[in-house]
Amino acid sequence: MNKTILVTAVILGIVSIILGAFAAHGLKKLISPEAINTFETGVKYQMYHALFLLFIGSSSYVTDSYKTTIFYLVIIGLVFFSGSIYALATNTLSSFDFKKIGFITPIGGLLLIVSWVVLLINFMKLKVN
Repeated sequence: MNKTILVTAVILGIVSIILGAFAAHGLKKLISPEAINTFETGVKYQMYHALFLLFIGSSSYVTDSYKTTIFYLVIIGLVFFSGSIYALATNTLSSFDFKKIGFITPIGGLLLIVSWVVLLINFMKLKVN
């Protein structure tokens, strides 16, 4: 599982950089500055959680069962949170109204928060001095 977490983290980081550059250069003339800021929020949270997964995958202080739980919470949370933010920010470029699925953004945010809470619980249960 560690390899899966680490590879996923690196892919999420690479995609974050690509999406950030795309927002700064490719989307600049297509959507409003407010929408660019919104898009960049999704990019930031994706990168934060790529780094979070790098830590999780390489830490010996996180048990395997907690790693698995955190991994899935982060992946689903990012798809819901960052994914919906990307869609909402670029809503004017599509014929589909992504505002209809905007309710999943806070669900994704909640899943990301829960992933950190799971890490806290793991640390609280450690038998390390």
